Amino acid sequence: MNTFNEDLFLTSPLAKHLYESYAKDQPIIDYHCHLVAQEIYENEVFEDLGQMWLAHDHYKWRAMRTFGIDEHYITGGASFREKFLKFAEILPYLAGNPLYVWCALELKRYFDIDEAVTGDNAERIYDQTKQLIREKGMTPQWCMEKSNVEIVCTTEDPTDQLTYHKKLAGKTKVKVLTAFRPDNAMFMERDSFAGYVDILETVSGVEITSFNSLIDALETRLVEFRKSGTPVSDDGIPEFTYAEASESEIEEIFQRAMNNETVCKEDIDRYRTAFLYRMGQIYFRHAFVMQLHVGTYLGANTSKAESIGASTGFDCIDDSTAVMSVGKLLDRLTREGTLPKTILYPLDITKMESFAVLAAGFCDSSARGKVQLGAPWWFNDQVAGLERQFESVSNLYPLSLSVGMLTDSRSFISYPRHELYRRVLCDYLAKLVNRGEYFSDEKFLGETIRNICYGNVKEYFGF
Repeated sequence: MNTFNEDLFLTSPLAKHLYESYAKDQPIIDYHCHLVAQEIYENEVFEDLGQMWLAHDHYKWRAMRTFGIDEHYITGGASFREKFLKFAEILPYLAGNPLYVWCALELKRYFDIDEAVTGDNAERIYDQTKQLIREKGMTPQWCMEKSNVEIVCTTEDPTDQLTYHKKLAGKTKVKVLTAFRPDNAMFMERDSFAGYVDILETVSGVEITSFNSLIDALETRLVEFRKSGTPVSDDGIPEFTYAEASESEIEEIFQRAMNNETVCKEDIDRYRTAFLYRMGQIYFRHAFVMQLHVGTYLGANTSKAESIGASTGFDCIDDSTAVMSVGKLLDRLTREGTLPKTILYPLDITKMESFAVLAAGFCDSSARGKVQLGAPWWFNDQVAGLERQFESVSNLYPLSLSVGMLTDSRSFISYPRHELYRRVLCDYLAKLVNRGEYFSDEKFLGETIRNICYGNVKEYFGF
């Protein structure tokens, strides 16, 4: 019977040496994820592997739907045991899919199980893992400590009171921070916008009667987030065309949105441009890193997204945001001396190289790698996406300055994604050496690996 191989993705003795010597034991700083702080605080023992794998994971949900599995066993009322058994049936047929490798790594690292899950052994593995969960008291905090996580940054809306982050402060081995995500204030075309602004007004204590006062309210909340210790912001840009407008034009658009009046695409572009520009200024003023996630097509299957909910596996990749639009935003902030440290995450993999070149064009002496390309994100955080970034993007932007991997996950056992990243990284660098493309002393290569895995992110964010 074939079992898990510890040489996974390490295709040469040198690759294995580099991984074992410089990458394997580095702590994890997971600076972008979607874990729930309340679950970390309550720290309850998991029910079973079905809950650990399938409670929040839209990657798995999407895969299950492609096999025609009924929604009852995906996000419906079936028990986690039933959901696990259904997922186990399709897992052997996911060759080449990152889910297969992620699941294998998770089984090995948390349960020391070497064999592949199939419909035939699913019942036994379910029982075995459930017993281990009880015996070891596997909780969210246990999983993070087991994975050598040092810092984790969840993602919260500005209206969040950070109640559980405050309760967790100084009480856990893993430092739990947040990231400031103001997307709901940017999506003024949504029916929910006016209601959201009312909530923001209440939470911030700032009377919001105009676009400027909206920005003031967001800055007030950002200051509170900063007090919690976070230097991280996060903006999602599903579609963006740069379009400047006068203050009076932006104000008029804002008032129409507050009155739930119809807004056109040009209005949306002007508002988003003004919003992202003003937020960039605020991030600079308060020493936040600006993360721009570009190119999502949210809720493509509208009927399913409406009935099941947002972020449940119906989002896609979009190519409508031009590199030039993001470049004009960065340029405007640069001309005014208010460009913060910025990480760009293009979801459209065909634009990865273009965004790398754009990032390099806005670096300066204020910081190493001031503007940079983020880790392959969402649909790209698999081996092919990692290899593409290492092999193509490193030609255009120094790989050694990268702040490394993140999970972008809702699962407490997704940290082996960092391991996968580190393995592929070390294999790539070993190939350069074996091909004669790199022949500096190993100490430089070792330093590069340690920095990409841990050092750079700690310095860049100021953790």
